[in-house]
Amino acid sequence: MPGDLPDYYFRIRENGAVLFKVDTENRQRRIELDEIATINLRNGNIKPHGDHDLTEGERALIEDWIARRSAELARRDLDDIHRAVDHLNLTAQWAQSRASDAELDAVTDALLLAMHDLRSVLIRRKADRLAKPTKAAE
Repeated sequence: MPGDLPDYYFRIRENGAVLFKVDTENRQRRIELDEIATINLRNGNIKPHGDHDLTEGERALIEDWIARRSAELARRDLDDIHRAVDHLNLTAQWAQSRASDAELDAVTDALLLAMHDLRSVLIRRKADRLAKPTKAAE
């Protein structure tokens, strides 16, 4: 079993991760996780834990993890948006075919406000994108 374990383990946190060194070479033959760094994805900070000095290999491992994790989170965000489009379509079908008046009363205002907000943001962002080529041509 010890041969199957990685040398390092990333415990995912909301803003990044904590990096642990996996230690299986001890008298009790237990798996020990020694915290060596905290990683913040939002600002890119990497803080060694305690008096641990990160090696070049550990820094490279962390940078690789940051790149892979950021790509994964971006992919998930886009997937969530595609699911939201599906949910909007299912919601429209529900409102048209199955919703009772009481159910519609319970959700209509919240849905209309959320859709108005989303529409405003999308229109503003599309206008900004369309205006960029015009500015570049000047």
